[in-house]
Amino acid sequence: MSRLFGTDGVRGLANGLITAELAMEVSQAAAVVLGHRQVQDGKRPTAVVARDPRASGEFISAAVSAGLASAGVDVYDAGVLPTPAAAYLVADLGADFGVMISASHNPAPDNGIKFFARGGHKLPDEVEDAIEAEMKNPRHRPTGAEVGRIQRFADAEDRYIVHLLQTLPARLDGLKVVLDCAHGAASGCSPQVFSDAGAEIVVIGAEPDGLNINDGVGSTHLEELQKAVLAHGANLGIAHDGDADRCLAVDENGTVIDGDQIMTILALAMKDSGRLKDNVLVATVMSNLGMKLALQEAGIRIEETAVGDRYVLESMRAHGYSLGGEQSGHVIFSDYATTGDGVLTGLQIAAQVAKTGKPLSELAKAMNHLPQVLINVKDVDKAAVKTNAELQAAIAAASAVLGETGRVLLRPSGTEPVVRVMVEAADMSTAQSTADQLAAAVKQHLGLQQPVAAD
Repeated sequence: MSRLFGTDGVRGLANGLITAELAMEVSQAAAVVLGHRQVQDGKRPTAVVARDPRASGEFISAAVSAGLASAGVDVYDAGVLPTPAAAYLVADLGADFGVMISASHNPAPDNGIKFFARGGHKLPDEVEDAIEAEMKNPRHRPTGAEVGRIQRFADAEDRYIVHLLQTLPARLDGLKVVLDCAHGAASGCSPQVFSDAGAEIVVIGAEPDGLNINDGVGSTHLEELQKAVLAHGANLGIAHDGDADRCLAVDENGTVIDGDQIMTILALAMKDSGRLKDNVLVATVMSNLGMKLALQEAGIRIEETAVGDRYVLESMRAHGYSLGGEQSGHVIFSDYATTGDGVLTGLQIAAQVAKTGKPLSELAKAMNHLPQVLINVKDVDKAAVKTNAELQAAIAAASAVLGETGRVLLRPSGTEPVVRVMVEAADMSTAQSTADQLAAAVKQHLGLQQPVAAD
């Protein structure tokens, strides 16, 4: 059977894969693995439960809380909050673990269940596997006074907002900021914290009805934010996704500022203030080479990881690095958070605009985006990417031609018979022609079907 846990918890169609029965069963198992096995005898485990505003989150969170309480865990129900808020509150409350019910940037019919260990940290694979194995065992069913209790975590949002405000290097007085909350989990707290920080705010995408999350708004649909920034003459715009663990920005001209540009701005600022540990930024192999070149010139080294914020987090925790993230907008500040936090990231970007007095467009010029071309080559033997001698020779030849002003990356898909060919170069024509050549080489040496351009 396939593994229940994916790259970010258990995720799928609500009432398809994610049923109330599954939610209860996996929560009862987590109560044992993350709770009873980790606490002293006689102490009742505690857990924080939060969700995004999807309609299905109501019955799933009820099932999760019921599963935990039935297995002897005291539950603090935090209601609708961002994923990073749930992680923060696990640590702030001193809870034994946490549960977030969300499908992030997925459409409303989907949902998911994600667990955080003590301290608000994501679970490694072996702990997820232990939970999955525990689901096959007889349930832990205490009785009488040993059953868990469920109570409303009344000040959960206030605690999170106070925490965010304490991270600011400068207030936002004088800034006009447009916030797109994706009709998601940040719809309440993001406008509140930006307003408390002194910004004049314009809010869009903050009327969740349970069915409209990520629907034409948020970090995956930036068009409305771009229009709003221009229409209101704002200094910048901030876009969250459904669970607010990521952030993308729009400058005063309506131009999109992606995660690489955000990380460049923040890394430079943190280096200047002495807060960038070892002058290292952790980023994935998919980050634009332009970021690496800009930061190298400033004396900042990039520690590269595989694609996925969990790998960024692993490297940061292993070495104590203070900043990391992904091009998609997952940015992690280890001094303040244990996971990507879109509200925190948006505040820090706005604070740099306020502190420097420079428009976001000027701050973003610190990095020169190199043209990037991505081609997906389908129906190929992806396992042979690193072993096929002819393909490796083609890669080496292309890399030699590009030199230090370009980059080649061939990456097998994790779920499909697809090889992703990515090329960056000093100009778009070179990037496109090199990518076309390598895609043809992949097709020739690993398969027969024509490459299909990525969306």
